[in-house]
Amino acid sequence: MTGKLDIDSLRTLCAIRAHGGVTRAASEMGLSQSAVSHKIKRLEETLGCALLARRPGAPQLTDAGERLHDYAQRMSNLHDEALADLGKKALNGAIRLGMTEDTTTSDLSKVLGRFARLHPSVRVHIRSSQSLNVQTWLKQGELDLALMQVFTKDVQDGDRILFEDTLNWVKSPDLPLDPKNPIPFLSFDQNCFYRQWGFSDGLRTGHSFEKVLECPSAPGIQSGVRAGLGVALLNGMHVTQDMEIIEDLFPPPPDLTFIARTYPKSRTAPVKALLSEITREYRSATV
Repeated sequence: MTGKLDIDSLRTLCAIRAHGGVTRAASEMGLSQSAVSHKIKRLEETLGCALLARRPGAPQLTDAGERLHDYAQRMSNLHDEALADLGKKALNGAIRLGMTEDTTTSDLSKVLGRFARLHPSVRVHIRSSQSLNVQTWLKQGELDLALMQVFTKDVQDGDRILFEDTLNWVKSPDLPLDPKNPIPFLSFDQNCFYRQWGFSDGLRTGHSFEKVLECPSAPGIQSGVRAGLGVALLNGMHVTQDMEIIEDLFPPPPDLTFIARTYPKSRTAPVKALLSEITREYRSATV
């Protein structure tokens, strides 16, 4: 075997793995499907083995493709870190970053720490709140970059999709529900779009809700559910084995997507660099 592995082609393989196919990878990368296929073909010719399973119903990557994917992720990360660390153009400035509680409790701190080491002249100022507040701050130009969750139907062109999740009606297995009486409801505050959906579309079946707990944090809602205080709407990350997912009684909730969205006038080099680091971390954690 002769030749070398092209870093852009390796990134393409990672994109196919992350997005579940050539078509979605091409859309995310801003390339044509033929260009994506050509990059993979070059890798296959260099390595002398098939990387994509080109048959209906098969996994996107072959065994060799999966093995190369592991190397590709590490090589891409090292490549970018070397450029950031040794490149002649040092980044400087400030980034106003908004995020929801779900993102602050993730591995994002690891990303921010690495970004601070690579770009010591860039200051990151962080604000955390409910998704609707973060959206408002971004629209008003108070943020450069926002990490938040939205209903999948509300994803916009230009949003960077980090991962997808479900929204679920949940309760304690020990909590009996009598549809003839108001349903005890555990709610985030009024700026939570889960709550707004629950009190609008969620009432289509004719049930009435009685708000018995209002809490701004997911751990507080989780504790209330486990204690049998009422039903709640929680995303899949916060549903645990000691909770019961309620099916058929209420309207099925919309799917969720966690996104990164930038303010149009704030797409500076530091913002793009941080967005790239965040995207890479989330996608490597979900593949």
